[in-house]
Parts: sequence; C-alpha cells; structure tokens
Amino acid sequence: MEGLIKGLIDVAIGHHDRDNVHVDNNNDNNENSESIEERSRSSWAQVVSGDQDDHQQSSYDSHQNYQTHNNSPWNAPQTGLDRYQLDESHERPNYNRNEQVEQEENADGWQTAHKKHHKKTQRIHMDHWGAYKSPPSEQEYSQEVQDDAEMDPSEAELSDYKRACAKLWKLDFNRLTPGKDYELDVGEGKRVRDREDMAEASLFTWVSEDVLRKPTFSRFCALLDNYNPNEGCKEKVTEEERREQAAFIEEISRTAPIKYLHKYLSSNRIFNGDRHEFKEMLIDLWFTLYGRGGTSGCSSSFEHVFVGEIKDRGEQQVSGFHNWLQFYLEEAKGNADYQGYILPRRNGQFPDAETQLLTVQFEWNGVLKSLSSMFIGVSPEFELALYTLCFFAGGEDNHIEVGPYPVNIKCYRMGNKIGSAFPIAEE
Repeated sequence: MEGLIKGLIDVAIGHHDRDNVHVDNNNDNNENSESIEERSRSSWAQVVSGDQDDHQQSSYDSHQNYQTHNNSPWNAPQTGLDRYQLDESHERPNYNRNEQVEQEENADGWQTAHKKHHKKTQRIHMDHWGAYKSPPSEQEYSQEVQDDAEMDPSEAELSDYKRACAKLWKLDFNRLTPGKDYELDVGEGKRVRDREDMAEASLFTWVSEDVLRKPTFSRFCALLDNYNPNEGCKEKVTEEERREQAAFIEEISRTAPIKYLHKYLSSNRIFNGDRHEFKEMLIDLWFTLYGRGGTSGCSSSFEHVFVGEIKDRGEQQVSGFHNWLQFYLEEAKGNADYQGYILPRRNGQFPDAETQLLTVQFEWNGVLKSLSSMFIGVSPEFELALYTLCFFAGGEDNHIEVGPYPVNIKCYRMGNKIGSAFPIAEE
C-alpha cells in the first residue's frame, strides 16, 4: 500500500510539472504574439509573409527538394502526392504531426484523407500527374484560347498598370465558383496574437473532383511536390522537374491571362521577344534558383510564393505560402491545420463561404503561420500573371482592385527575380 501511495504521489507531481511547462510555453507564445501584433500596427505587410525581415537582411530562406536525388535513401518510385509520405526507417524529418489524419490510397490513383474532425472526405485525383514528367514530344496540351479584342490591352490599360491588373481578373476564365466548385468553412475570427484554434473544421469542406483535372490546375499541383521547405539546403533540379516546369509554362501560355500579359509587356516595350522567348523568360523568372538564408541555389520565386518555406532561425516560422491550391492539398494530407481567419482591423468585410480573398492563421508541418493572405479559387495562370505584371510594371506596393477586392499586391525583389509576392486585403 505504501508503494502504491508513493506511486500516486509521483504521478501527481509529474502532471504538475508538465502543467507548469505548458503554462511557460503559453507565456512564451503570448510574448511572441504581442511582438507580432505590434509589428502589424506599423507595417502589416511585414507580418503577412514574414518576408520583410528577409529582405532587410538581403538574404533569403531556403528549402530543399522533397524529391531527393538518386543517391538518397529517401528516393523511392512514388508518384503524385505519395512523395510526401515519409519513411521512418531513414533519418528524414517527419513533418506530418497531425495524429488525427488517416490516409489510404487505392489502386485507381485516388488518395483519401480524413481530416480535422472528420468533417468531409477529400478525394484527390493524382494518377495523371506522372505524365507531366514526360519528354516534350509526349506531352499533350489543351487547346489555346483564341485571341480576340478582349485580350488586347487598351490605351488606358497600357498607361496604367493597375487597370491592367483589374483586366486580368476579368480574363481569368478558369476561376472557380464558390458553392459550385468548392465550399469553405471559414470558422470564427481571431486576432493575430491569439493562439486558440477558432476553426472546428477544415477550411475546405470539399473541392470538386473536376477541379484538379483542369489542365493548368493539375500541372501546377504536379510541381508542388518537388520541394522541401527546409532552409539552408541547396537544390538539384532534375531533368524531369525541368520538364514539369516547361510543361506548366506551356500550358498556361495558352490561357487568356498569360496571352494578355505577353501583349501588355510587349506593347509597353518592357519585354521584347517572341512567344518562345516569353515562355523562356517566365521559366527563368519563376524557377531559376537563387540564395535565401545565406545559402546559394536553394530557393526560387515559385517555391517561396506558392509552396512555402520554413525558417529555422531560433523559433521556426513559415515564410511565403500564399496559394490556395497548395493549402488545400496540404490540408487534405493533414500537414496544414487551419485555425481561423484574421479579424478585419477597421471596417473591413467579414469573410464567408463566398469570399475569394482570405487572411488566415494556420499551422504547416506543426509550425505556425500567424498571418497569411491568399486568393481563393483563382487559377494558377491568374496569380502568376498578376505577380509578374506587378514585378515588371509596378513597385513594392501595388494598390489595385481585382474584381470586388481592393488589395495591395506586395512584390519584393531579389535582384532580377521575385523574392515574394502576395495580396493584402485593404479595408
């Protein structure tokens, strides 16, 4: 009996110690969040991406390719979303910390993910993505959008790039319709410094199975598994990955937003080159590697803006990651945990299921992103065209209107490349 009593006392003391540790951690988080909130008062853009600090240091974060090289023990004959699944028999960091996720894959190329609170089952087409690594002669592309007067920049648009940005929204014929192509559950709002999870369910209740069959959408998604968010590691781009990049640019070059972008830059003599040279320029702008975080050849515009990175300087932080498709796929796999939208500061409109511009808080691979903004339901070609146009014709701040949304497109430069680009909702 005496031994039993002693054991119960030890257990009680142990629980007490753990509770104290938990309280200490919460206090640390509160101190950090207060600092973030204070920064947001002076420059909200700095908080949105975590990018401003990087540019002030004139160095950038880095991440490594998830598809590791031929001599890596992690290299396995996997395709599609399977490449994200980690083999615990090797010393590879396990980012998937969501123990609630149960995943299964069946023979017909589907992946099923049971997500937060098991609200809905997400089914993701991925069986056809492997074909995008094929040689150019074996690639099949969609039919080009026919040129018409709507794709010719007007004199007003040529003289004011902000009007051209607004035109891109009208030309986004592949933009999805809320309620028809997908459904959101935005949950409840919170302040930046709050750490409580205000979303009982996932952000995406469902996305139509047809969405990831769209040519530009599926080619975009096929690129996302080429990267590892770890910083400080150089990347080696494989020939297959270069084919995926070229195939994606070729596909979007057949759409209205990219055709309009080419005409706009050519008419304003910002870019002088034919269509082939224009596509080569886009590949170079978005996919050429550069340095971030003091390591050369470890990052690119595409990786940072659309995929996201994890900085590890003291406290880990998520940097970049401003794309809804990447968020949807990571949420479906259990890697991203949506925790609510950020309350508007003044008279901004509260988001609902119809909103196509969101400012949110989430965790990715167990690392917090205190404040992030992204368009929802727009096409990859729209975002790439918009950020490219702001990079060439605009500045760091680009106060524009796209559809019903007044936004500031932040566009940071890394020499002659895009360091970061993302929207900030203006109130």
